[in-house]
Amino acid sequence: MVGSISPFSAIPVRKLPEEQSALETQILFGEVFFVLEQIKGWSRVRLGFDGYEGWVDEKYVIPSSDLEIERWNSAQGVLISAPFVKLIREPYKSAQLISAGSRLFFNGEDRNSFTVGRREYYLQSALSDRKPDLEEVAKGFLNTPYLWGGRTFFGVDCSGLSQVVFKIMGHNLPRNASQQMECGRMISFVEEARAGDLAFFDNEEGEIVHVGICLGQGRILHASGEVRMDHLDHQGIFCIESRKYTHHLRIIKRIIE
Repeated sequence: MVGSISPFSAIPVRKLPEEQSALETQILFGEVFFVLEQIKGWSRVRLGFDGYEGWVDEKYVIPSSDLEIERWNSAQGVLISAPFVKLIREPYKSAQLISAGSRLFFNGEDRNSFTVGRREYYLQSALSDRKPDLEEVAKGFLNTPYLWGGRTFFGVDCSGLSQVVFKIMGHNLPRNASQQMECGRMISFVEEARAGDLAFFDNEEGEIVHVGICLGQGRILHASGEVRMDHLDHQGIFCIESRKYTHHLRIIKRIIE
């Protein structure tokens, strides 16, 4: 099975093998994926991080050896917790921005250099060794535009936001809100919600359609139009700007004990 370590800032993964097909998710820089099937111009892939499957343009598949992937996966590595950082790519010293949740493994000659396949990179400044703070990481996405299937600072959906924030905090979540709801343990009362809990919301048919990150004190951060901060109570999300409820609360789950 062909595997690849992504050297791209965000690879679009589509529902069908065509450019006009819906965006399902994105592969971040440094994430590993595997080719399951190939047709002319397209590859059906499975993400190593969450097992999600979809189609990517074959130009994004740059094969990595089994040894490279094993070394990359087993290394301690560094997860980007800032909204984005700038890499410098050799040999032309061109800039490349990568988003929070991207992963680096410094396998070069010094702490700031590394390679992905045949591509060489370095960071202009050292990354912080400080343990990431969940609220700080989550707030780093504020004002990011909503993008169905997005997982980056440049465009994100509600479950992509929670997945990436929790990835940075060391907790792997599935891709979709309905899958994420199966994780953790239930919180009985909204007043008990604390920073790091996930709140899930349903539609009139009872389907889970939205997820947000609780920040305590009745605050919730979620992607709706843009990543924003609103008020959470037993009814759901109360939009501070429109002065009305926008999402009906179904359940709150504690992911981080």
